[in-house]
Amino acid sequence: MPTLTTLVKFNIPVGLQVIELQQVDYEGANMRQLRTRIREKSRFTVFDIDPQSARLWGEALLRWAAEQPDNQIPAEPSE
Repeated sequence: MPTLTTLVKFNIPVGLQVIELQQVDYEGANMRQLRTRIREKSRFTVFDIDPQSARLWGEALLRWAAEQPDNQIPAEPSE
């Protein structure tokens, strides 16, 4: 059974989604992945990615965000 550690959880104000990023550690397999959980009302989308894919995805998100105007509504952390 993997060990899950929540890294961040926040609300997307426009679409009302809740995004949660979790670290997934697999005992005995010496493997770690990043789990992305997206909740929309009662529907969940969950997927795990490896560190290299997470880096590519994160860099693409940062590039896109850097090109946007600063007057956008920020995501709010959830409790």
